[in-house]
Amino acid sequence: MSSAAEQEAVAGTVAAEEGRPAAVVNGARRKAPGVPVWPGAPMPLGARFRVGPDGVAGTNFALWAGGAEAVELCLFDEQGKETRAKLTELTHEIWHGFVPGVMPGQRYGYRVHGRWDPWTGARWNPAKLLLDPYARAVDGDFSLPPEVYGHVRDWPQQHVADTVRDDRDSAPYVPKGVVVHDDAPDDEWMEDRRPKTPWADSVIYEVHVRGFTKLHPGIPEELRGTYAGLAHPAAIEHLVRLGVTAVELLPVHQFAHEDHLLRKGLRNYWGYNSIGYFAPHAAYAASGTTGQQVGEFRRMVRALHAAGIEVILDVVYNHTAEAGELGPTLSLKGIDNRGYYRLQSDARRYADYTGCGNTLHVVQPHVLRLITDSLRYWVTEMGVDGFRFDLAAALARSMHDVDMLSPFLAVIAQDPVLRRVKLIAEPWDVGSGGYQVGAFPPLWTEWNDRYRNAVRDYWRGALPDVRDLGYRLSGSSDLYAWGGRRPYASVNFVTAHDGFTLRDLVSYERKHNEANGEGNRDGSNDNRSWNCGAEGETDDERVRALRRRQLRNLLTTLLLSTGVPMLVAGDELGRTQRGNNNAYCQDNEISWLDWGLLEDPGWKALFDLTSRLIELRHRHPVLRRRAFFSGRAHSADGLRDLAWFTARGTEMTERDWYAPAATLGMYLSGRDIPGRDERGAPILDDSFLAVLHAGHRPVSFVLPGPPWAERYEVVVDTSREEQGEAPGVVHRAGEAITVPARAVLLLKVEGG
Repeated sequence: MSSAAEQEAVAGTVAAEEGRPAAVVNGARRKAPGVPVWPGAPMPLGARFRVGPDGVAGTNFALWAGGAEAVELCLFDEQGKETRAKLTELTHEIWHGFVPGVMPGQRYGYRVHGRWDPWTGARWNPAKLLLDPYARAVDGDFSLPPEVYGHVRDWPQQHVADTVRDDRDSAPYVPKGVVVHDDAPDDEWMEDRRPKTPWADSVIYEVHVRGFTKLHPGIPEELRGTYAGLAHPAAIEHLVRLGVTAVELLPVHQFAHEDHLLRKGLRNYWGYNSIGYFAPHAAYAASGTTGQQVGEFRRMVRALHAAGIEVILDVVYNHTAEAGELGPTLSLKGIDNRGYYRLQSDARRYADYTGCGNTLHVVQPHVLRLITDSLRYWVTEMGVDGFRFDLAAALARSMHDVDMLSPFLAVIAQDPVLRRVKLIAEPWDVGSGGYQVGAFPPLWTEWNDRYRNAVRDYWRGALPDVRDLGYRLSGSSDLYAWGGRRPYASVNFVTAHDGFTLRDLVSYERKHNEANGEGNRDGSNDNRSWNCGAEGETDDERVRALRRRQLRNLLTTLLLSTGVPMLVAGDELGRTQRGNNNAYCQDNEISWLDWGLLEDPGWKALFDLTSRLIELRHRHPVLRRRAFFSGRAHSADGLRDLAWFTARGTEMTERDWYAPAATLGMYLSGRDIPGRDERGAPILDDSFLAVLHAGHRPVSFVLPGPPWAERYEVVVDTSREEQGEAPGVVHRAGEAITVPARAVLLLKVEGG
């Protein structure tokens, strides 16, 4: 709308408390002009611009509010003036109406009337402007003053504060939904081609839109920190040079900052505090926040697709930014608190399986529809290729327990859109029985924290034996070899956004989270890290050299393991968070990528090695198998697809697996790869021997002789400081070679 007059022309009537039509302008009631709101339709939910009866353009508004007594649509002009229109049509608990003349760019919200009875979970409060759960764009930010709370936040008796209703108007302090033209122009997607990278060929790169681009010198300053910045050729060039096949974006759904952070002058940087499941987070848009963010996000996806890179979203459907009973009233809590959230037997309290104050009640059909509608929207209209579900076990709970036959998993499995995209579970939550690694059904892949723990422990010398390491290197068949699952069910990672960076993992033994303002009490104390002899940054060159070698060991182990490797943006550059293992509130240089590291020859060498290992993985199917190893001989010469060797050059026995050891040899046969290529031919590849040695002294390793090999060529040696070219040294089978302390050797088999 271009003027207040035009706003008034499309406003409807509102039933004031005394029953007379009224409107509110900057908090003051005045009589409404009585322009009718047409009945409209209950579906689809949200604000959908369309052509209505008699060819009149306008917007259909539809809101599910199960137990509500009345719903008011609130329209805002450019000066913030509010005009209310009562939605009188109610179909299957959906309040709806078509408002002629409301065009894309219109800002809006809802006020929902009902009982205030927190003891039964009813928290309706029409003084609070509510964000449409289906809003496609959000304009403005949450500042969380007392007016934004449905209860009197500062009530003297805090133990009952949530039961005292606050009647102050929240509209001036909360963002508004924005009407968006739903359909992207046909020519916008005509050139878009989804990469459709097979799971087994995938290499995932976990990245923060703002942090990745904020300091990049090749991105124009006005685009840094935005979707347009990530779409810029300078950003995409790095991804292509590195060789990753997918970016996994930390949350880009509209999110809010927590009150305790705002009071400290901090902000939620990671974004795991969603409040709008259809809206791209407005703060990451360079082009504007009244709908422009939608097109900018789509253009980013298209640019990444053109470079062969898939887009996976880290999504938070397990809880919202409204927290518990003492949290703000922003959207769902004021629409139907009992309908959207899991409540305890004492309905004042929320069931909290997330550690964030609330848990969405996914068993409810309308909540399940909200989530699946959101997922389909991001796939079909925004172009994304998959999702990583934060605390996915919370979504898989039925009434209480985690249930792999839960409605959420069942709906995903049969949905013709969602079952075809990449689905990654973080397979745990914080509730009882919430740890579910290895338990998700075959359609899913999982973050494998047992891989993370085993690899970290091995390289810091804390594994009692190598049994667990053997499973993790070879695809974690003990976790995933059931129900038709494949090795790529395991997303292997050593670091993630949550915890130390890779450089900090070898530089700190203790967390250093003082900057978070919580007295260093936040963040995990179980880091499984080793500082190599000095805590934090040091001038001791021996310590620095050891740390760089450990980084190469960890990255090489990750990229040679069977499964889907996931890197964290900046680990290939030696990024540090200065020992902060919970930098969720650090929207500054602690979290942003320092691109100047590439100018340091040492860190540039780490990038080159990482890129070369990824290219090696892409080139050799034996390193990205689509089926688990059998460990059995497939030919008369006794060669198997996988064999394990001791430093003596002998195959591992049962006793060897249980004995303390710092050295392990893993033989991967390239002639026994199951499956066929696209033309039906057998898949053949080179064979490799990987030797991992975590001991602090060099070790003599006897290279297995015939029939395993006649010669071995060294392809990777992490004891070398520079890895720009393959070492190329050739050894005879049966030869005893010296493996340097704390090193990985990858040797290509010749004549096996």
